[in-house]
Amino acid sequence: MDKNEILRNVYEDFFGTDNVEIKIKPAVDSQQEFSIAVSKEEKDKKMEEVFARINELNIDVQSKETLKKIIEYIRKYSEKIEKQFISFNMCIYSDNKETIDGVINVIHEIINSFEYMPKGSIKRNSFYDIENTEQLEEIFGSNNNVITFENFEAFLKKEQNVKEKILYKLNQKQTENEDSKLTILVAKNKEELNDVFLISDNIKNEFSTFEIIGIKPDIQDLYQEVLKKLENKIELNDEIKIKLLDYISITYPNTNLTYPKYRDDLCDKILFNKEIPEYEKEKTMEEIFAELNELVGLEKVKTMLKELVSLIELKNKTKDDLKIKNINLHMMFLGNPGTGKTTVARIVAEMLYNLKYIKQNKLIEVSSKDLVAEYVGQTAPKTMAVIQKALGGVLFIDEAYSLASGKGQGNSYNEEAIATLIQSMENYRDDLVVIFAGYTKEMQDFINSNSGITSRIGYTVEFEDYTTDELIQIFLNMMNKAGFIVSKEAENKAKTVIDEYRDAENFGNARFVRNLYEKTVVKHAANTNKKNDKKSLKTIKEEDISVDNLLK
Repeated sequence: MDKNEILRNVYEDFFGTDNVEIKIKPAVDSQQEFSIAVSKEEKDKKMEEVFARINELNIDVQSKETLKKIIEYIRKYSEKIEKQFISFNMCIYSDNKETIDGVINVIHEIINSFEYMPKGSIKRNSFYDIENTEQLEEIFGSNNNVITFENFEAFLKKEQNVKEKILYKLNQKQTENEDSKLTILVAKNKEELNDVFLISDNIKNEFSTFEIIGIKPDIQDLYQEVLKKLENKIELNDEIKIKLLDYISITYPNTNLTYPKYRDDLCDKILFNKEIPEYEKEKTMEEIFAELNELVGLEKVKTMLKELVSLIELKNKTKDDLKIKNINLHMMFLGNPGTGKTTVARIVAEMLYNLKYIKQNKLIEVSSKDLVAEYVGQTAPKTMAVIQKALGGVLFIDEAYSLASGKGQGNSYNEEAIATLIQSMENYRDDLVVIFAGYTKEMQDFINSNSGITSRIGYTVEFEDYTTDELIQIFLNMMNKAGFIVSKEAENKAKTVIDEYRDAENFGNARFVRNLYEKTVVKHAANTNKKNDKKSLKTIKEEDISVDNLLK
């Protein structure tokens, strides 16, 4: 009977799983006896304590059973009850750092306690830092008996030949050290590692047998943990507890934060403010459209959004009855500054959230400087960090044409950012909407910078310049919201000022009007400094309309 057949029998007897391929190594004759000073009672106590910790881990039931059986096997091997050494290389799937730490620490502690491998430390490695196979030599040559490899999103962005070399060397080093090193692959989900396994069957066979799958704690788990963290720090009467539970019930299911991050941020916010935060109530579609209709001008944009909402609603209502293809909602907003692109993007986020197309009502606004790094190897991680923050909502990239600057001049950082964005638009198409915004002419350079951009965009929206009448209406709306009354003379002067400046090179449409509004309010305050009657204080007159530094 060959070694693999022996192991298959051992594995099936102990774990009850068929059709597995695992490398084995016979028990080493020179293996150290587990210290006779450790009594059976002490071993039993250790096992009981570790099993209790496993029960508290946020992993599924099967994963808990797998971990316990691994630990039982390690103990029996140390007592010479089991004769065959098994290299328990495994995969952990979770985005919860506490869960990952918990699994790794339990395994490491047992390996050292029962001397299953030579005693050593834990070495955690990120693929953001691994660029070549020489680094793997150093990692496996160190005095560590548990080695993890994490951040596979960085690995998957490497060149194909680099990925293949790293996986070949990883498998080779693991084989050489299988009785002295336990290797763990840590990924956010199975899909991430499936892409890795497609590159190497050897890696898949080595690591896919033992899988630990993280689960998201439920609302009550989170609620109880938050209560425990807040205990004796703020008053927790019944009313506050109910309000806390309501807040968690509404916000937690839709959060894009990891469990520890959400929990700790919530606790910090409560402890700082000494109260439970308010949550934003979901707007109805009627309320969102009312907000859209209040915007001055933008008639073509309004029509497009209404048609888009109608299409999504039709698809939602009919489900599979109508063969409507999946809707590509990545967008391109084209137009001059101050034409309402950012405002409309916020409304788009509210609409898509209301339609359950995105999980969170959030808009992450960034520019090229938030995506592009200054040094080699840092742009992809920086861009991915922004993408991860935006998952579940809308990512709005203003002045996106800046990413195309230097095209053809060796500006690989910008190209790397664009490539990362395009790949993520495809990978996360069900969990992210990206809106690129910028001046119409300059955005053509951006579109031409990568052939994949056009195919990823579902909607291109033109934002036309406001007319003078529309800009005056925006000015009056700003004044009215602030409680001012604008005299007819002041209105006419403001209109004249707008007409004089609207052909200037850096005229900013609504931004210009905002500047005119702010400077007018400042000048009005100076003009009414010695007045006390409310009518004078509230009335904007012709002499209040400022004409100083309006293009700054």
